[in-house]
Amino acid sequence: MKTYCLELTGDFACFTRPEMKVERVSYDVMTPSAARACFEAILWKPAIRWHVRKIEVLKPIRWINLRRNEVASVVSTRNVETAMKNGTGILGLNIEDDRQQRAGLFLRDVAYRVHADLEFFSERDPGAHANKYYEMFERRANRGQCVNQPYLGCREFAAYFRLVADAAAEPTPIDETRELGFMLHDLDFTKPADPQPRFFRARLENGAVNVPDWNSEEVRG
Repeated sequence: MKTYCLELTGDFACFTRPEMKVERVSYDVMTPSAARACFEAILWKPAIRWHVRKIEVLKPIRWINLRRNEVASVVSTRNVETAMKNGTGILGLNIEDDRQQRAGLFLRDVAYRVHADLEFFSERDPGAHANKYYEMFERRANRGQCVNQPYLGCREFAAYFRLVADAAAEPTPIDETRELGFMLHDLDFTKPADPQPRFFRARLENGAVNVPDWNSEEVRG
């Protein structure tokens, strides 16, 4: 495995707490699953896996209340199947009839430095070497290339990224230490049809959150 560091910045962010059913309320700090998704937006292949190890907070934690219009429902899978079978069909939603206004407590003016390991599985790409994927990621990250735009929790909150060559030479995180409570680590896809969330007790220590390994006792379902 090889460790990489990305600097992620954005105007807004929302790492939604799963216990909030209606209104969106963000965690204080970026979650490991959201950080992993940013790395995967730059490079994802079946032969690799990203493991987030540390999240550093580079700007003071600031909040904003926003009200947004959202669509209350999703397109029916049955309608999609019927349209595919018949070759035609109406799959759109009338926003005027399906609109809901919801409040949200979001983060604003955020910046993080995320450290993650790139693990290569040789059995998934016989004959290849880990360096192939290391070079691929470095090339894409340095050029600003990505499969899809990385985002900070919600897709409308775009993340701007920069590959950090030497984290030790970068500015230090914020000087803040406190408990963050139980935070979402990631989803367990052992049963793809019913993924289960797993949590860990997060602590902000001198501006950084150390992320335990997925298989450690600290991560609970």
